[in-house]
Amino acid sequence: MSGPIELLVCTTCRRGQPLETDRPVAGALLHSALADRTLPQDIDLRAVECLSNCSQGCSIVLRGRGRWTYVYGNLDETHDIDGIVDGAARYLATPDGIVPWRERPAKFRKNCIARIPPLEIADD
Repeated sequence: MSGPIELLVCTTCRRGQPLETDRPVAGALLHSALADRTLPQDIDLRAVECLSNCSQGCSIVLRGRGRWTYVYGNLDETHDIDGIVDGAARYLATPDGIVPWRERPAKFRKNCIARIPPLEIADD
């Protein structure tokens, strides 16, 4: 394992909600639901504003030092919590952040928005 990771959750994702509403938006509800879960040690849950993926439902990021970063979208604040926790745990268990495609939760396989190389790229 290569150290702790961050699970970033966009708390401004609206997933179709009108701009003027007194209800919490979908992204904030997703963050709250994940905060209520017991996450594996070394997963740091963080709220962030606008991941600029507004048309794709709720969005999250998984990142860690020396690992590939993944952005996932089209997530639901009630139905996808278990898959997000499972996917984050699988990501944590890798040295480079690359979870084999078939081992990823189905929602992650179908809703990867971006894959970003680590800042520290090894010379080949």
